[in-house]
This record gives sequence, structure tokens and C-alpha cells, in this order.
Amino acid sequence: MGKEKPYSELGYKLFYLFRPLFKVPLRLKVEGIENIPKDRGCIIAANHRSYLDPPVLNLASPRPIIFLAKYDLFKIPILNWIITKAGAMPLYGNRKDIKTLKKAIEYLKNGYCVGIFPEGTRMKPKTFGKAHSGVGLLAIKSKVPVIPAYIENTDEVLPVGSSLPKLFIKSVKVKFGKPIDFSNYEDTKENHQIVANKVFEEIKKLSN
Repeated sequence: MGKEKPYSELGYKLFYLFRPLFKVPLRLKVEGIENIPKDRGCIIAANHRSYLDPPVLNLASPRPIIFLAKYDLFKIPILNWIITKAGAMPLYGNRKDIKTLKKAIEYLKNGYCVGIFPEGTRMKPKTFGKAHSGVGLLAIKSKVPVIPAYIENTDEVLPVGSSLPKLFIKSVKVKFGKPIDFSNYEDTKENHQIVANKVFEEIKKLSN
């Protein structure tokens, strides 16, 4: 890994120190934690139904996850400070994303975990959207494994439109699937989408 970390090391140390306390109100259960590589870069690709999804994945993961996030989230003062300290990278939905994706690829090659939600936005409860090609682009260009992940019940704890979480009500579950290697795929736009679709199918399988 590079000398300069993309996130606040002190912030993450405090986060992991108090992680057990954060897990309790969510009644967090995690499966497949052994599928996350300990010493190399990887992409964590998950379904997305709640603003809780990024912190929940970081609670479930043994390693810090740097997320790609919508630029709109960086406009919210307190949230902007939190996600910037966590190393989050903005996605604008335009050509500016090229710079963000290049940075993400650099982090992956340097051994970090990058998190992405292939659907690109939060979906309605119990539903899936369509996969965008970004996860395929990252996987092919970085040549690191993709870990599919399924998050369950965050949409019950903090649904779309809610500002306060309903804690201690539902057990939030995270399932990490086995690593998928796409390093032999040619770097084309068509393959970016093919890989994205394959990853998303694995995410759906984890929901069963």
C-alpha cells in the first residue's frame, strides 16, 4: 500500500475501536467474512437500498472500504466531512468521473478495498435495479478480484425518505460472496457491462 492513506487513519482506528457498540443497535450478522482478501486490493460490490449501506459494510468488513459516492452527498456539510475523512470519492455522472475512476483504480492496485453499488442509486425495499458498467470497468482495469455482497434489512432500519433509523427492530445482515476474477477479460466497453452483469447476478444469488 502507498504511504499516504486515502482515509483518516485515526478516524478508522476509533471506528474499529467502537465498532462493537455500533453493531448492537443494528443487530448485525455477517457471513462470508473469510472471502475478503487480507493483503491485496479488492472491489466490494453490493446492492443498495439505504444510506446505511456504506457504514454497515464497513462495520461488517475486517478492512476499511473506500466508497464511490454520489456528488450530492458531498454537498451536505456534516456528511461531507465524515465521508471525506473516510476516503469517499465523488461520482458526478459526467466526464469528471474519469478522474475519480482513475483514482479508484490506483487505490485498488495499491492494495486498498474500494466499495461500489452497481445500481448507482438506492432502490425500493426488496427490489433490485440494473447494473451500471462502472464495476466492470474497475475490475478489468485494476485486475483485482470482485467480492459480491448482499445487504439485507437496512431499508427497514433507514428507508428512503427517513431521517432517523429505527434501531433494535430488525437484524441487519451482510453476506460476502466468494472472490471473482475478471483479469483475463479484454478491456472493452462491452466487457465492462458483461462483467457488471455477472457481478450483479452473484449479488442477487446471495439474497436467496
